[in-house]
Amino acid sequence: MSDTLTRHGMAARYSEAAVFNDVIYLAGMVPEGTATDIRGQTADVLAQVDAHLAACGSDKTRILRTQIYLAHIADIGAMNEVWDAWVAPGHAPPRATVQAALANPAWRIEIVVTAARR
Repeated sequence: MSDTLTRHGMAARYSEAAVFNDVIYLAGMVPEGTATDIRGQTADVLAQVDAHLAACGSDKTRILRTQIYLAHIADIGAMNEVWDAWVAPGHAPPRATVQAALANPAWRIEIVVTAARR
């Protein structure tokens, strides 16, 4: 275990990820494209999660906790269809899903992930 703190994808206001003591903390991931429905936006965000976890030395089987924010809670069924197809069998992480006012009205979803490094 390392007590070194590293940040990835740094911008002036935030980092895309931070790694400390072999735990990866991802920032809230939002869709890069907003022209799609909740299914498309969810797939977009989960692809970003995959990429960020890989860049930090992990993958979706190592997720410790997930928080999902939906602009419209009525989207939960469609979001769950994409989520269920994405989650690795036998590795469904603890998860909370709530409705929230997201920073951009075109975003329908934001996902925050904490994961362990490999």
